[in-house]
Amino acid sequence: MSTLTMENIKTKYRDAKRDALIPILQDLQAEQGYLAEESIREVSRMLALPLSKIYGVASFYNQFRFQPIGKYHVVICRGTACHVKGSVALLRSLRNELKIEPGQTTRDGLFTLDTVACIGACGLAPVVCVNGEFHAKMTPDKVASLISTLRSENEK
Repeated sequence: MSTLTMENIKTKYRDAKRDALIPILQDLQAEQGYLAEESIREVSRMLALPLSKIYGVASFYNQFRFQPIGKYHVVICRGTACHVKGSVALLRSLRNELKIEPGQTTRDGLFTLDTVACIGACGLAPVVCVNGEFHAKMTPDKVASLISTLRSENEK
């Protein structure tokens, strides 16, 4: 994280107390894409909170991550409608195609795979979301094709 960004956070939250911890972490993650260790240390100093408290709060909420995500953030819905319509097979296909498990990023930094309990698009089930773009009524073949297309686009 750049010093300028941390300075902006310090200015925005000049007189902040511990009740500002979550908004501060949200702003940091929005800026960095994840919560870097040095940023967490700086927040600890800024709010006079132990690192264990900050990590405890940040690890409790699944919105926070401690590692950068890939260029393509692939999220598969595991909600009831998607499950019934085959999301287990989609997840298996994504694991095989990307050679990673949910919560991991490929070595080349291109893909991060995650699952969610429900993505809120039940009528489109099963759904895979890539960088916020929904892909509806997916099949294992469509998933493989999607990943292949994204890889090709990255090579251009």
